[in-house]
Amino acid sequence: MSEQEIFQPFGVDFDLAAGAMEEPDVHIVRKASSMRGHYQDSSALEELIRSGDDPLHYEVFEKNIPEQYGHLRIAVSKLQPGTVAGECFMTKGHYHEVEATAEIYLCLRGEGLMVMKTASGQCELQRMAPGRLVYVPPYWAHRSVNCGTEALISLCIYPGEAGHNYGDIEKQGFPKRVYKQNGEVRILPS
Repeated sequence: MSEQEIFQPFGVDFDLAAGAMEEPDVHIVRKASSMRGHYQDSSALEELIRSGDDPLHYEVFEKNIPEQYGHLRIAVSKLQPGTVAGECFMTKGHYHEVEATAEIYLCLRGEGLMVMKTASGQCELQRMAPGRLVYVPPYWAHRSVNCGTEALISLCIYPGEAGHNYGDIEKQGFPKRVYKQNGEVRILPS
């Protein structure tokens, strides 16, 4: 390996109070309009988009790290609180393009659930709370769901070559949905 192929070490600062990576190379913003097709009640989502000036759902902050074997990608996910007809705000969810790759989520702030599923129909939910790490094994699609009253903030780490496959989730969805009714979290079938 030549010196030109060697990736340089670096450090990155996090604003843990704000739930953001300082000086990210990539900042992904997903508003309500980005979430069409993900909520059970599409008309309630459209109403939220119209009446709420297309509110922010979540952000992802990343550093440019090679999408290659041997590297680890790092990101911070910041999912806002809220509901669409009672269904809790969520991320789009994804499989990895390289299906045999895992991901870890270390919850820094907020409360929520990690909803996971396999192509064969298995479905698991894991609690997310500050200081709790959720391990998403290979072959599991996953999405974060905010069940609390403040932003759900997680540090995410996954293999450089993993990639993201959002298309299968857009077609298939998840077998379970998370609702908040009268202050209580309810898990319902899709």
